[in-house]
Amino acid sequence: MAFAAAACIALAGYNNLAGAQPWHRRWYPAVNALAAAVLLAAASASGLTPADLGLRRDRLRGGFRLGSAAAAPVVAAFGLAALVPATRPLLSDQRVAGLDRRQLAYQVLLRIPVGTVAWEEIAFRGVLQAALRRVLAEPVATAVGSAVFGLWHIRPTAEALAVNRLAASGGARVFAIPGVAAGTAGAGALLCLLRERSGSLAAPVLLHLAANCAGPLASTLAASPPQEAGTSTSARPASCAVTSLASKASCGWAGNSLKAQIPPQSSGGASRRPPVQRG
Repeated sequence: MAFAAAACIALAGYNNLAGAQPWHRRWYPAVNALAAAVLLAAASASGLTPADLGLRRDRLRGGFRLGSAAAAPVVAAFGLAALVPATRPLLSDQRVAGLDRRQLAYQVLLRIPVGTVAWEEIAFRGVLQAALRRVLAEPVATAVGSAVFGLWHIRPTAEALAVNRLAASGGARVFAIPGVAAGTAGAGALLCLLRERSGSLAAPVLLHLAANCAGPLASTLAASPPQEAGTSTSARPASCAVTSLASKASCGWAGNSLKAQIPPQSSGGASRRPPVQRG
């Protein structure tokens, strides 16, 4: 019980406190990879086995099969949204719009797979879920772990609201932040279900990775065609803003300052980092 409680407290605070620090933003993949290794070591020391953590090799095939089936419609939905003019405004994001190819490649090939997906799946669907299942019934363990996953996204949600100029008033933020956090908790419950059905972390990893990488790629694709009048980010109706924010937060790339996370340019050239408005 002590390890499960400590894991809940540590994870609820990590992304909201350490994640806001400049050093964490700059070294995001490396710091989170180190955090994953430390958490796995702590889980092993507490008595959790590879089977408990969803890391058995003989379950990989089933995990890949179920994860691929779950990821395919998500990728298709993002692609369709990027191609249909009526849904392109939902994908608009000021932090993605200015990325060049090198910066976008960094996001989808390194930062997201290592710093976000691998870390979050090891932490939540691996260690935390296993620790909670050891002391709680399965439905309760899933509910608690998913709630912590929602709390994990409070800071990213607040930053996404500020950067994309959504829910500008204090009252709107009071409703928007808990609402998006609750939606993210629901996404966490789905990832827990995939982990349980397959017995492997591979299933939630594939769905999480597909959603996270498809998000910025679709946003970039949607920004390529010229926008028609009245479809700018600032002119989006409230329903579009809420849908867009929920999508980005659940994908894990909401609220994280790309300006702080893109590797620095060489000293011989000027920086090409996109301007990011901070709230």
